Amino acid sequence: MTHLPLHARLPLHGGDLAAAQARWGRPAEGWLDLSTGINPWPYPLPELPPECWRRLPDSAAHQSLLEAAARRWAVPPHARVVAGSGSQALIQALPRITPPADAAILGPTYGEHARAWAAAGHRVREIGRLDEAGDATVVVAVNPNNPDGRIIAPGQLLDLAARLAARGGLLVVDEAFCDERPDLSLTAATRPGLVVLRSFGKFFGLAGLRLGFAVAAEEMADRLAAHLGPWPVSGPALGIGAAALADEAWSAATIARLSDAAARLDAILGGAGLEVAGGTFLFRLARHDHAAELYERLGRAGILVRAFAFRSDILRIGLLGDAAAERRLGTALGG
Repeated sequence: MTHLPLHARLPLHGGDLAAAQARWGRPAEGWLDLSTGINPWPYPLPELPPECWRRLPDSAAHQSLLEAAARRWAVPPHARVVAGSGSQALIQALPRITPPADAAILGPTYGEHARAWAAAGHRVREIGRLDEAGDATVVVAVNPNNPDGRIIAPGQLLDLAARLAARGGLLVVDEAFCDERPDLSLTAATRPGLVVLRSFGKFFGLAGLRLGFAVAAEEMADRLAAHLGPWPVSGPALGIGAAALADEAWSAATIARLSDAAARLDAILGGAGLEVAGGTFLFRLARHDHAAELYERLGRAGILVRAFAFRSDILRIGLLGDAAAERRLGTALGG
């Protein structure tokens, strides 16, 4: 039997419990999935009218969702919000409506950006700093970044967007983890040559709802909406999304709750000898010389975290939902 190195056996994404079970078996305590950056305390689902399940999504409900998103993110009058079935749908759509280009992806980051632009026929390269973009006509940056939480100053991104727009280019800023850092968001400064992507499922803990947004100037928003076609968002997602985006009190309380949980996770990791090297309120990036061995140990204990092919000394670990989960992780890390 050929034994592949760890990096060759890693999943492309977090949350793949079927693959984890095939690899390590079914844990007696059930899986503790810490491999995704999803809020463990989801938004409480509101009551939905029965017709939202039986009828095609209503155009008025769709407009209400877009208006709730525009208010939440202070989208200017000359820009529009476009909704899709998860930010993944928008990540795939943008390259398909963009003429062939040299695309620079600021990495390492979420792998779907490079895959989507390459699959649509663009020339793609990864860069380590924005000033390495050179003559690229498309630049993609995630802010805050996944998996390390790297932050780029909004002013730096806006300067780059202006330079790209002047030559017909495009800056795509993925703000999937920006809900807890609204000061970093560019949605209020949307202009031609800039598209901002926003996730819904991560912060609101409802990833299965499949809802995401793009904020863009009108011409780009119109092209994107036309590409997505009619009914890009399900009826239930329209109602839940509009209610959640308008609930400022829940969001404020959740940001505080996530901050506290991140601090507790940092203490657990530090106590087990791991160095917290970055992250956001929804996940932490930890470094350890024997991270590959820890990944295997945790997997055998029924705890799924995220390892990465590009670095063998780091693990990304999502927030823990309760004290029992915190104790379980601490025990497993302690050997």
